[in-house]
Amino acid sequence: METLRDARVVVTGAGGGIGAALARRFAAEGARVVVNDLNAGAAQAVADEIGGIAVPGDASDVVGKARDALGGTIDVFCANAGVGTGGPDATDEEWERSWDVNVMSHVRAARELLPEWLERGSGRFVATVSAAGLLTMVGAAPYSVTKHGAYAYAEWLSLTYRHRGIRVHAVCPQGVRTDMMRAAGTAGELVLAPTAIEPEELADAVMAGIAAEQFLILPHPEVAGYYAARAAEPERWIDGMNRLQQKLEHLTGSEGGDRT
Repeated sequence: METLRDARVVVTGAGGGIGAALARRFAAEGARVVVNDLNAGAAQAVADEIGGIAVPGDASDVVGKARDALGGTIDVFCANAGVGTGGPDATDEEWERSWDVNVMSHVRAARELLPEWLERGSGRFVATVSAAGLLTMVGAAPYSVTKHGAYAYAEWLSLTYRHRGIRVHAVCPQGVRTDMMRAAGTAGELVLAPTAIEPEELADAVMAGIAAEQFLILPHPEVAGYYAARAAEPERWIDGMNRLQQKLEHLTGSEGGDRT
């Protein structure tokens, strides 16, 4: 893709799973890629594999270090790092961590990126959200709520800055075969596993979405129908999701389902 050749790209949470697949694909398109992850060894391994640059650490403060590593400019920022901890009885600490990683890391990154991008009239922000950000996820209150926040923030960025050259993409998959999905327990097996895709398939969808300049990227196209049904008939939608919740409780033998 000519758009990405020689582009300077940052991918957070890129030590494995979706982030690593995105980093590999951007590199294959000819981009210079910064690989960010809390796990320094994992970040370095992916960077070595793709000829990228490892910048380990917290995704919330990676922009300055990544910009320096790329020679002073970032063209594409992939806000991919995320957490899925916290079930029905999630603690305040789990809620705070989910909010910080799933939403505020996006806000902090955009705050640092926007001045330069607006001055030059270009920049691309790719937010790995989730279908949970459009719908919901049984058994995972912090994840569902904060992913709604991540989607809302990406939407706000797009409608606010699109005319000034800033392109924003919200990537909303259902199940992707990663450690996070495997950690989702029975809820993941019930809701996500049947239609789960590989991280590489998601990366293909992201590349197609960037080429088409699509804001909403749906690696599982059927999510569009679910989203429309949720908006058109909310009572019916909630009834259906409640039946799914009851099935989860039956499988786990606990009210609210198991922790995710």
